[in-house]
Amino acid sequence: MTDMAKGALHGIKVLDLSRVLAGPSCTQVLADLGAEVIKVERPHIGDETRHWAPPKFSDDTSAYYATINRNKKSLTVDITTPAGQTIIKQLVADSDIVVENFKVGGLKKYGLDYDSLKQDNPRLIYASLTGFGQTGPDAKRPGYDYIIQGLSGLMSITGPSDGEPHKVGVAVVDLFAGLQLTIGIQAALLARQNTGLGQHVDVALLDSALAMLANVGMNYLASDKVPPRLGNQHPNIVPYQVFAGQGDAHFILACGNDSQFGKLCGVLGVDWHSDNRFATNPQRVANRELLCDELAKQFAEQPRSYWLDVLDKAGIPCGAIHNIAEALAMPQALAREMVVDFVKQGSPVRALGSPIKLSASPVTYRTPPPQLSEHTDNTLADLGYDSEMIAKLKADGIV
Repeated sequence: MTDMAKGALHGIKVLDLSRVLAGPSCTQVLADLGAEVIKVERPHIGDETRHWAPPKFSDDTSAYYATINRNKKSLTVDITTPAGQTIIKQLVADSDIVVENFKVGGLKKYGLDYDSLKQDNPRLIYASLTGFGQTGPDAKRPGYDYIIQGLSGLMSITGPSDGEPHKVGVAVVDLFAGLQLTIGIQAALLARQNTGLGQHVDVALLDSALAMLANVGMNYLASDKVPPRLGNQHPNIVPYQVFAGQGDAHFILACGNDSQFGKLCGVLGVDWHSDNRFATNPQRVANRELLCDELAKQFAEQPRSYWLDVLDKAGIPCGAIHNIAEALAMPQALAREMVVDFVKQGSPVRALGSPIKLSASPVTYRTPPPQLSEHTDNTLADLGYDSEMIAKLKADGIV
């Protein structure tokens, strides 16, 4: 097998000191791309998400843990002890990347901060993911996805216009920050090719969430008007929202331009596209409530399946609203291998696949999420520890 076939990041070694979701989501992307990732966990306890069950698979792996820990090795080490710190430093000496999500300064007391570790490995890329970043007045505060969704303004624009603010259905800030950290790490790897030196990658949940505000955040910067919560409506485009067919089966209509709106009017047999209240998108935004009330009445006259068929044939963007089972069973999702089964590796775990498709160095699914401490003995042996030394470390609770 060529190195390309082994993955785009084959040969890159990652020491993963992160836990829960944001950091591990980053290291799983790196692992999927071929990097060797050693996940460091607490002896006997492991990552908190190992215990976030039910549900879990028949081998006792929690679904949450399995979400972001495939293709990794599990090493248990108590980093609060001098012997544990020695093990980590030995691993760092041969690592390209360290990923951590401790509170700012949390690893300094163990000599595992960037300034300490780069002394022995100046090529090290040290990636930190925290709630608020390494600088600023809130740097030392802990960060949680839910709280950041609130602080960032994201919840203020999510949910029904006449109800309370809502969080997104998954921890989207954690996942978005994990992707930002991945991008930062890959940029640092490229920079290292030119300079020979590593650097500190600093990503914050709050920064990531503020960047996620995208056009809605820009709407505020352009107008100084606080964006309202619009439920399933779009702040800049009308009609671009959820409607219900006959029997309250919901679907999404996404008219992104005047041409598509004209086609919609043709399907409905109306002349709204020539009405000066609705002819252009700015006019439709100004008369949003009037237009959408009329559309709702029209759509209620036929079942959802009818509308999806006629709208699709007319070239008007639309789609059903699936539950999770329906989404994962879509022929398109299956064709794109978005559900991965680890049965060939002797594991009952099924996992969501990677969306990254590379033609020459594709993502690989080499190993299922590891059992706690599954690779401790082999990892220590590779560092030169013999069986007696490993047994003593276990007896002393170090590993």
